[in-house]
Amino acid sequence: MKFELIKTDEQSCARRGRITTAHGVIETPIFMPVGTVGSVKGVYHRDLESDINAEIILGNTYHLYLRPGLETLHQAGGLHKFIHWDKPILTDSGGFQVFSLAANRKFTADGCTFSSHIDGSKHNFTPENNVDTQRIIGADIIMALDECTPGDADHKYAARSLEMTQRWLERGLKRFDETEPLYGYGQSYFPIVQGCVYPDLRVKAAEHAVKFDREGYAIGGLSVGEPTEVMYQMIEVLNPILPKDKPRYLMGVGTPENLLEGIARGIDMFDCVMPTRNGRNGMLFTWEGRINIRNKKWERDFSSIDANGTSFVDHYYTKAYLRHLFIAGEMLAAQIASEHNLAFYLDVVNQARKHIQAGDFYQWKEAAVKKLQNRL
Repeated sequence: MKFELIKTDEQSCARRGRITTAHGVIETPIFMPVGTVGSVKGVYHRDLESDINAEIILGNTYHLYLRPGLETLHQAGGLHKFIHWDKPILTDSGGFQVFSLAANRKFTADGCTFSSHIDGSKHNFTPENNVDTQRIIGADIIMALDECTPGDADHKYAARSLEMTQRWLERGLKRFDETEPLYGYGQSYFPIVQGCVYPDLRVKAAEHAVKFDREGYAIGGLSVGEPTEVMYQMIEVLNPILPKDKPRYLMGVGTPENLLEGIARGIDMFDCVMPTRNGRNGMLFTWEGRINIRNKKWERDFSSIDANGTSFVDHYYTKAYLRHLFIAGEMLAAQIASEHNLAFYLDVVNQARKHIQAGDFYQWKEAAVKKLQNRL
């Protein structure tokens, strides 16, 4: 994997870059639609590519490991071939999903044991077998196994958790460097910087991670209950430590305004389920603010879904029709809303790149964030 830094903003830490992988080029900053089990919910791959213009999607190791399973993925030739997606893929380690299982998981020095949410069967992730699992899945970019600490964890717990995550990182890196990709193309392994909401722990985590000189770095354990301003502060703490010539990935974040504020603080890569999850529940994101399309005010609004939208659905369908589909419980409602939201998120990062290149990103961002927070 290669990262090229093309332009930086003079009034912020925003960067315009380019990642080159075996499966194609990714222009940064970038948003990655979440394809948890090998599909972005309700969206055809054709539309991801030609309408939404996704350059990379994300898969989840925990879910893919459980279903369809490693044997199926291996026989298929990896996830790219299994789902017929020829562009880059990133897989997270599944650590966050295990963290989310609460009573059904246990962390130890060796790894983490958990019960499947599907059938209750017992499983174990170690830093070593997690690398092996992601080798079999075959993503272009894979993540280190970590423990995601809750946003309200005390310093003692967070410090102990970080020490374990750091030991796991060292073991995972060793395994990664001792093994080879399975399908004839390279893979990159990103450390994850943890440390909860404590600047000293974040600094410690970042300094430890950058010693290994990997091709990129992820920031985890944010947007898990801490105030938004604290999340921004943690990014700012890490900005001078993480290498400027490597991409920075903020995991699981967030709203469109979170993306713009993250970009202003030097983040290059984002993923989040919000565009599809909120879309399935009738919330649309637009440059003028959020729309709850279920509201009665849209019942006879025959204007296009979004006059400024970049997806075909924005101009092909009306607000009244989309509201009708939601009220009627039609599956098409979730598909249209998801496609709109994903296209909008990609437009957010596309516009950010253009304004970084033009040299007016900061002023544009300040005005855009105010509008994005509107409720229409």
